[in-house]
Amino acid sequence: MRTIITLAPEDKAWLDRVARQRHVPMTRIVAQAVKELRREWSFLDQDFDQILDETRGIWKRAGGLTYQRMRRAEWDRRQ
Repeated sequence: MRTIITLAPEDKAWLDRVARQRHVPMTRIVAQAVKELRREWSFLDQDFDQILDETRGIWKRAGGLTYQRMRRAEWDRRQ
């Protein structure tokens, strides 16, 4: 699908330069960048409850509150 975007002149110049160096169309670089950004930000598409379910039980030591109290006690000892 084709689309039109507005870029700062220095960003367009950078894309053109990289495309020439790599012997690929500038549009391929933009498409790859969008795909990578989607992969990095995919967590935004998840439901918060789903994220909690998938991460529950990762911390195997004490409970979270116990850990916080332990860390805060260290701060108090330093003062």
